[in-house]
Amino acid sequence: MGKIQIKRIYAPLAPDDGCRVLVDRLWPRGVSRQAAALDLWLKDIAPSPDLRGWFAHDPARFDAFRQKYRDELTHNTEVVGQLLALAKRQDITLLYAARDPVVNHAAVLAEFLAGVR
Repeated sequence: MGKIQIKRIYAPLAPDDGCRVLVDRLWPRGVSRQAAALDLWLKDIAPSPDLRGWFAHDPARFDAFRQKYRDELTHNTEVVGQLLALAKRQDITLLYAARDPVVNHAAVLAEFLAGVR
């Protein structure tokens, strides 16, 4: 079983990144596809547009967002299964564009994946 870590897409590429997976629905501003050095872009694992808009990275809404996003992930079995299959074979880095390293969907996703392994 590989490790799962999260990292901003703007951070430099590192040897311990393993499989680099962008988990944002939208392409991050100012990052070229070459610089991103992605192995996979899983748009469908990101929060729904409605949930993303409601959350708006408001720390006061993070606890409610966490629960709502976990509910979405529970029903998104195909894409979650794809990510879990990757994590069983190798280390993966979930890449996100949000500024806050704690209050973001990638942190919730990593926590969710760790719980279903």
